[in-house]
Amino acid sequence: MTRVAVVGSGIGGLTAAIALRARGHEVDVYDQAGELSEIGAGVSLGGNGMRVLDALGLGKAVREASSNLHRIQFHHWRTGEIFHEHPMGDWYEQRFGGPFLGIHRADFHQVLLTAFDGEPHLGRRCVAVHESATGAGLEFADGSGAEADVVVGADGLRSTVRHHVNDTDEAVFAAMSCFRGLVPVDRVPGGDTFGLTFFLGPGRHLVAYPVRGGELINFVAYVPDPEWTLESWSARCEPAEAVAAFAGWSPTVTALLAGAEETGRWALYDREPLRRWSTERVTLLGDAAHPMLPHAGQGTNQAIEDAAALAHFLGQPDGLHRYEQARKARTRQIQLGSRTNATCFQVPDGPPAEERNARLAGLPQMVGWIHEYDVYANLTGNDS
Repeated sequence: MTRVAVVGSGIGGLTAAIALRARGHEVDVYDQAGELSEIGAGVSLGGNGMRVLDALGLGKAVREASSNLHRIQFHHWRTGEIFHEHPMGDWYEQRFGGPFLGIHRADFHQVLLTAFDGEPHLGRRCVAVHESATGAGLEFADGSGAEADVVVGADGLRSTVRHHVNDTDEAVFAAMSCFRGLVPVDRVPGGDTFGLTFFLGPGRHLVAYPVRGGELINFVAYVPDPEWTLESWSARCEPAEAVAAFAGWSPTVTALLAGAEETGRWALYDREPLRRWSTERVTLLGDAAHPMLPHAGQGTNQAIEDAAALAHFLGQPDGLHRYEQARKARTRQIQLGSRTNATCFQVPDGPPAEERNARLAGLPQMVGWIHEYDVYANLTGNDS
């Protein structure tokens, strides 16, 4: 049995804690938050992430808290006309081995907290990590500390643990920001028919899908914006700012953006792929290891895959480095591909948009290598 300290009680950290406990390890989770509140909006879960959640016994609870995204639709930004549609639902599950779901981050977090069956240590902002031949230690801002055999940094984009593993790295600004919010479905014309819904326009786009069993529509609206540089999940703005940024768009878009009671806004950053994720007793997971832009919809799913791989290798000889090697190439490819996707969505109207729209007809096949991935099958060849 290994004593593990997980820094960060988000989706990646809690999934890792659950997976590690299932393997017989002793796990404590530490988080800087003073309390766990209902933060964030929606996240999407693909077949690759659901395969892990099913294996951990969480699939039923996640499905009950989610909305099945039964189709994908692409709409013209001004007219709202659908120019391409593809079934998801049963087709997706048969093709990729699991459902494609939209879930409120808070609902997902509650499923994980229930499965963890314990309380994270709150109010513990990690400020330093130390390690020796016999263990690893954490220092917290309140003067307290913790000891473990292994430390897992699941502390997100601005990870303190990453700075222990690597030299300080700089954030890469995408020169974009996004508006994000949740809207009751009855405020959105046609909202009760939404699956995974895109509105694509000149230089900007909006993605929307149902969460919480279809009660709410989650939206993320992307705009080119070199001026808004605030890298914060908690930044807020007036819904009118989002409406103004999409002036002239379809009435459905306007109603969606205007219907949010609270709108978040933040600048989009990622980091360059890391040279290494691990030392002898410290490793990274999720955004702490491979922060990526949201344009592949894989940040959450890749953290879940990381958790499965880490639990598989921990306790084996050189387990942390083998975990890193099993994960690094895949996450790097998705991380860099998310940047490419960002530029794809920023084209102007006219022939560039028409060319992009024609390519979107093949989207389910183009992303098949991501969604069909079975992390467990890809770990067996690395066993000792």
